[in-house]
Amino acid sequence: MSDEHPFRTAVEPLVAALGGQLLEPEAAGADDVVLSWEGSPVVAVRLPHLADSLDRILSDLERRHGMPLAQLDRKEKQSVVRNLEARGAFTLRHGVETVAAALGVSRFTVYNYLNRAP
Repeated sequence: MSDEHPFRTAVEPLVAALGGQLLEPEAAGADDVVLSWEGSPVVAVRLPHLADSLDRILSDLERRHGMPLAQLDRKEKQSVVRNLEARGAFTLRHGVETVAAALGVSRFTVYNYLNRAP
């Protein structure tokens, strides 16, 4: 809409990439982040639950590759695993299992990719 604050418009792509949600500042809950411009609240951001983050990252990687991750070749899968490791995906509970299922490989294979030199 045309009366939308330019700061809200500027942060919208970032919030979308994070999987968050924009709210009016007065609708913010205790865990939401209220962003201000020149001392006045403009927008609140509700961040996604950590458990949903890995699924969102995997979906984003599929969009970037233009195909299901299971259809990637071995070298591309290794690259995906390195990227996910750098983003902390394997610190999440069941992270290895979730990634293995998305890549169409075993957990053992994911561990091998993690132990492989870049």
